[in-house]
Amino acid sequence: MSRHGALLVAVILIVEDDVFIREIAEMMIQDWGHQTLAASDVDEALIFLRSPQNIDALFTDIYLRALVHGGCDLAHQAIALRPELRVLYTTGNVPTTQMKALFVDGQHFLPKPYTSDQLHDSVLGMLAA
Repeated sequence: MSRHGALLVAVILIVEDDVFIREIAEMMIQDWGHQTLAASDVDEALIFLRSPQNIDALFTDIYLRALVHGGCDLAHQAIALRPELRVLYTTGNVPTTQMKALFVDGQHFLPKPYTSDQLHDSVLGMLAA
């Protein structure tokens, strides 16, 4: 992450299989001055994560297509590749105790549907952690 004035500017990888939700999240996060990368599934995300591209944070849906806990699995692979990566999970489903047990320790959760303000607060909280 770099500082731009008093703002913390980050590169955030957004992983969301719903193109509409992904594009809206991208636009909002970019409006706040951050750079975004976008992927629709685990395989696309791993291409970014295995590249030399700077990535500060991962914002991932938990349910990615047929993968019930795809976002959780992705987060674990991402942290193995980039231990300093911050993670923000999202889903429209109520996270069960089993699902929460799959979360990477110390990471954040934002339920869908979310407002721009809720996403903004969650991104700030994740980056400040």
